[in-house]
Amino acid sequence: MKKLNELAAFTSGSPQFRITESSDEKAARYIYYSQNDLMEDLAGVLFENVENKEVRTKDAVNTLEVDDVVFSLITGKTAMVCQAHAGYLYTQNYVKLSPGPVLDARFLVYLLNENKTVRRQLFVGLQGSQVLKYTLQQLKEIYVEKLPPFEKQQAIGRIYFQQLRLKALRNKAAELEEIIHLAKLAEVSK
Repeated sequence: MKKLNELAAFTSGSPQFRITESSDEKAARYIYYSQNDLMEDLAGVLFENVENKEVRTKDAVNTLEVDDVVFSLITGKTAMVCQAHAGYLYTQNYVKLSPGPVLDARFLVYLLNENKTVRRQLFVGLQGSQVLKYTLQQLKEIYVEKLPPFEKQQAIGRIYFQQLRLKALRNKAAELEEIIHLAKLAEVSK
């Protein structure tokens, strides 16, 4: 059994309140990574065209790349960044995890989202009186049971992501079907 900080490296997001906005048109423009983006990344499907907050700054900030593993300190959910969210700025509400050589990235997402022992450890360590929030230290201290062989981790991670994508597509299809049926009913009732 090992602690998660022995299996992965952690990079906290940029503190949003310390980012100095610039009016200079030459300053880099960043889009903030949001909870909606994380859920899209987890499902592997872009849901809605939501306008994210943006900032123009000359400050050095932390950004995400394709296949980065991101943990939300707000919801305790983990996802892998897709191409659509590459280059987004992530704030102190998120932590980027870089798995070491013995841990597959997709399996890490599965482990943090679905493993009952890990979820229990996260739940027990929640902090806050009004708003519950996870902490970086709590994440680092999670005990991980013996890992399956790397090939098995890859298979589990791949199947997990395929299942999440399939579920999201089925939900989207059901929503679209409902819209079609309601439109037909509205047309018939005229």
